[in-house]
Amino acid sequence: MWITLFNADGLRADKFFEPDSEGNYRAPFLRSVIKNKGRWGVSHARPPTESRPGHVAIIAGFYEDPSAVTKGWKANPVEFDSVFNRSRHTFSYGSPDIVPIFCGALEHSTWKSYPHEFEDFATDASFLDEWSFDQFQSLLNRSNEDPKLKELLLQDNLVIFLHLLGCDSNGHAHRPYSSIYLNNVKVVDDIAQRVYALLEDYYKDNSTAYIFTADHGMSDKGSHGDGHPSNTDTPLVVWGAGVKYPKPISGAGQSDPGFHFVDEHTHGMPTPVDWGLIGIERVDVNQADIAPLMSTLLGLPCPVNSVGNLPLGYVDMIEAEEVEAVLANTKQILNQFLHKSHIKQSNSLYFKPFKPLVQHSSQLEHIENLISVRDYQNAMILTQELRSLALQGLHYFQTYDWLMLMTVITLGYLGWMVYLILHVLKSYTSLSEKIMKMEQAAEQKNKTGKVYLFGCLLMGVISVILYVEQSPPLYHAYIAMTVFLWTQILGDYQFVKALWRHLSGKKSNYAIKLLVTCAISILLLEFLVNSFTERKLYTWCFLIVGSIASLYLFKAIPWRSTIPIFVCVACWCLSVFTLMPAEIPDNNELVIASGAIIITIGAAARWLDKHSEGNKNWLAICCHETDKPKQSMLFYLQALLVGLSSIMVSLSTSHRTQKQELHLIHQLINWTLAGFSMVLPLFSENGLLSRLTSIFLGFAPTFLLLSIGYEALFYGALALVLMAWILFENTLLHLTKLKKLSKYEDYTTLENDRCLQLSDVRIPLVFMVLFNVAFFGTGNFASIASFEISSVYRFITVFSPFLMAALLIFKLFIPFMLVICVFSAITKLLRVPRLGCYFLVILFSDVMTIHFFFLVRNTGSWMEIGNSISHFGIVSAQVVFVLLLFALTNVYTKDIRIRSDGSSSRKAV
Repeated sequence: MWITLFNADGLRADKFFEPDSEGNYRAPFLRSVIKNKGRWGVSHARPPTESRPGHVAIIAGFYEDPSAVTKGWKANPVEFDSVFNRSRHTFSYGSPDIVPIFCGALEHSTWKSYPHEFEDFATDASFLDEWSFDQFQSLLNRSNEDPKLKELLLQDNLVIFLHLLGCDSNGHAHRPYSSIYLNNVKVVDDIAQRVYALLEDYYKDNSTAYIFTADHGMSDKGSHGDGHPSNTDTPLVVWGAGVKYPKPISGAGQSDPGFHFVDEHTHGMPTPVDWGLIGIERVDVNQADIAPLMSTLLGLPCPVNSVGNLPLGYVDMIEAEEVEAVLANTKQILNQFLHKSHIKQSNSLYFKPFKPLVQHSSQLEHIENLISVRDYQNAMILTQELRSLALQGLHYFQTYDWLMLMTVITLGYLGWMVYLILHVLKSYTSLSEKIMKMEQAAEQKNKTGKVYLFGCLLMGVISVILYVEQSPPLYHAYIAMTVFLWTQILGDYQFVKALWRHLSGKKSNYAIKLLVTCAISILLLEFLVNSFTERKLYTWCFLIVGSIASLYLFKAIPWRSTIPIFVCVACWCLSVFTLMPAEIPDNNELVIASGAIIITIGAAARWLDKHSEGNKNWLAICCHETDKPKQSMLFYLQALLVGLSSIMVSLSTSHRTQKQELHLIHQLINWTLAGFSMVLPLFSENGLLSRLTSIFLGFAPTFLLLSIGYEALFYGALALVLMAWILFENTLLHLTKLKKLSKYEDYTTLENDRCLQLSDVRIPLVFMVLFNVAFFGTGNFASIASFEISSVYRFITVFSPFLMAALLIFKLFIPFMLVICVFSAITKLLRVPRLGCYFLVILFSDVMTIHFFFLVRNTGSWMEIGNSISHFGIVSAQVVFVLLLFALTNVYTKDIRIRSDGSSSRKAV
């Protein structure tokens, strides 16, 4: 018995089954198989719908842990059993990103993969599928001259695996509705027909089974990763030895509409009429069910880690054999449960068993008794129930420590937030000096030592318990961090007591102001949390904020000014983008026009910088101390580079589309433009407006070359809002100075760095909003599938996952860098400690993180589970990203100088 597995990487079920515009079906051979020789259905993948997890599910029968993404889905984080391991020998040909994962360390395998350079997204990738077929055909031809190879091929329990990458590459490069992708469906169908003919002619014994499927589908924009049906629904066609023949039925052609798939809702979609398969029974499966199907057809045990259910609708067995096969499948899953139960019981001081399977031995014995008396119907029902309980038991032990971990992590987050608040109050406000004068340092030190001693003893006891239970190292880390933080907080209890006395002694107006500030902060953070699932909230946010801010400025500014109008228009312009589709449509003309808009914005900022120097209201943001002709030349050079990048967007894209290749000269020019333009801002003037304008123009060429549609306009709109933020803060600063001067107060405190005040909370809050707008302004980047790989085609088309991912992430970071540069400039403008504001950003991020932590789900659809995990991960990583970007942008912003008008103001007074 042999198995031939065809995996058409990236093939969508609908594009495979539906007819083309002329009414002809794209896979005529496999349709004839469905109608005359075998069974068919839809295989439902589970997110993340990436190549490696999909292949692990198909070949090994389990859904890979998302932590494998840290290996880039390219290497085995842990060794695992698979159908290939169980086979006598495996022959595999295909992609260098897939075949070596499963066969590279397998001694009983023969495999070969093409070079990475073959994966060029600028070409028609169907030749990769032909390459795999040619290698397999060459193997059979060599066997006629190689007796050892011939002898090996004539043995049983062999697996032939052809990985066909063409659809995936063409889907990424040309979209799944393009003629190139749709033609590739015909190519894989033709390869399946030729392989079938070769093997049937070679063996002549009808002992080979064939499975045709895909690891994942492809979204309309040419990406995959999330739980959309276009990514999770893949074709499945099975025929050959041991497989049932087609079963004509009436109705929708769904064999089991009550069957629940991996995302826990029924895929009860009726078979579309245009598929032309309504009269033939359709048997849908979970992707992991394919592994036990292959094992059963080969007559081998299932992989030990498989959680797939044997789909009986495909296997040609008598009733007694079906029950035995399902029982073997059940025992394999039950053994996993028993192994986990044994490990947990042997290590736990207090063990709580999974009660429904406490009597599993008697349940198995009862099933075997029913089989012995040939009561197959009841035996099948009980066996399937036991298998379901075993899967539930596996989940029980996977979440066994859930309550303890939730408690510890929650206390850790709360401790970290309290610690941050105390640190900011002590280090960056004037409270510390005011409230600690009366405290006795010696007494505090003595009591602090006792707190630390108690913390060490508590940590020691918990560590011993965790060691006895052989808990993972991460458990020790979680608890150690939680105990450490709360020890630090309790060790500082004297400051906490003094702070409470200080606040209690304040007037009620101060308490109301404090409560209102906290309430507004929490409401704004909750708004940001909800924006992760509803981008349109930002539209209302900027419409309302633009209106309120402009009205406030109209009322507050005692002189005539266009600033309120500009602030309103800038906010309203940015509000449009979160109404646009997350799937960015290609529009090169829009990208080119964006270049002209960016140059116009830069020219306007340059004009404002040059013509406002004599105005005392603008002195803080306009500071010219260098040679102006050189700076004018720098501005013209940066504008020229933006214009050149717009031209290269047109040239490189049109040439790649027509010639199906990226011209080397275009590639070199694009890389040079991107690299050179980002260095130029370092040589600009160190005035606030001059340097920020140069940074904006410096990153524009790179962003334009990485843009495919309206996100290029978003870059300009975001810059306008950032400029509005600067003007707003500068106006507030000037009004504050006027109030101080009108009261003849000492003005020197405004010229030097000052402590944080309660009103300064607005700075990190506005930063949080703008930072998240930069994140969600042109799509929902919480989804893996939101990354548009065609964005990098002006720099590279040959498949290079790490370089492509680096370019995509850098494109994502460019708007962040603009926001952080402006944030740093504003802290300098207002003379507040930037590090103190950064700690407040961390605090607000942690408030959002703990909210998302409680929103993480382990039930429901896998799209919902995946989104909840990705939201939590994004906000958790945001703190680290912001820190790294602060360090990076500090190269550009550290030289910014703010001119003070204090002396002239005092003279006026």
